[in-house]
Parts: sequence; structure tokens; C-alpha cells
Amino acid sequence: MAFKVALNAGHYLGTAGRCCPKSLDPAMTKEWVLNSRVVTKMQKLLSAYEDIEVLRVDDPEGLVEQTFTQKRKIVNDWVADFYLGVHHNAAGKIFNGGGISAFVTINPTAESIEWRDALYYEAVKETGLKGNRADPLVERDLKELRYLNCPAVLMECGFMDSTVDCPQILTDEYADKMDVYNTKGL
Repeated sequence: MAFKVALNAGHYLGTAGRCCPKSLDPAMTKEWVLNSRVVTKMQKLLSAYEDIEVLRVDDPEGLVEQTFTQKRKIVNDWVADFYLGVHHNAAGKIFNGGGISAFVTINPTAESIEWRDALYYEAVKETGLKGNRADPLVERDLKELRYLNCPAVLMECGFMDSTVDCPQILTDEYADKMDVYNTKGL
């Protein structure tokens, strides 16, 4: 029986804000574009394994907004073995800190914590984007992670408004490194 991985590229293209600031990225790349690039590459890599099934629960074109309730129903009805939400963060101001962080829900299962920690440490190892976060391994009541019937992690793959992170997260090389960490973590 195949291991079932559900992937979500976070917010859709029409989500207000959620982009790199013009002073750091003249194209003002939207968060969904960054998220989708990582998820698309990861889906391709994981689909090459016979014993892994992959389901993308967001709109792969980024045009249709779906609620977390809708996505959660898809994940639970599919009976996923693992859920990964891919996002990029923003502090709301240009700064030179940042880094990757990984989230699980409040009162997580031991398995969710294992996934979170493994994915975070592998991502930092592959990308070098540790940053200066006081607590990069977080338990928080996030709508995206609530009521899922499988271990679940939300990764924030760097800050769009960080002078350190933004130049890196805009590159295909960075997305490739994020996918390497994800496949090694799985």
C-alpha cells in the first residue's frame, strides 16, 4: 500500500498582499508563486516513487481560492498519511533576519513533531537558511493544521521581506534545495 502525501501551496494568487516588497524584488513575486514552485517540484520528485502517492490540494494554477475547510476535507477523505503545507513568511517590514520555521498544531502527535523536526533540520542543512528565529520549531493553532486526520506540518520557507532570505527564495536553486529536503525528510 502506497504512502499518501497531501501537499498544499498555501494562499492563492489573489490573496491580498502576500508578495515580496518591490525594493527587494521589482517583480513583487507573489507568495503563491514561491510556494507553488516548491510544491510542483516536490510533487514531481515524490511521484517518481512507486510506493508514494501524491495529492495536491490547492488549485495548481493558483486561480481558485479554497478554504482550509475545503482542503481539510479533501485530505481527510483521501485518507492521507501525511500533510505538508508550504508557505513563505513575511514580517510586514523589510529587515535582515528571517529563516525557515516549521509548525505543528497545538497538542500535536509525536509523529507530527518528528516530521516537523526532521523536515526543519533537513531544510536548514540543504539551504543554509537557519536565520535568527528564537523558536523555529513551533506549536500553534493554525487553521490549516486543525482537524487533519494525519500527521501535519506547515513549513515557512523563508521571509519574503528579509534582505537575507528574499534573494535566495526567489531562485530556482533554492526551490530545488527545498525539494531535496522534503524528499529526504519523507
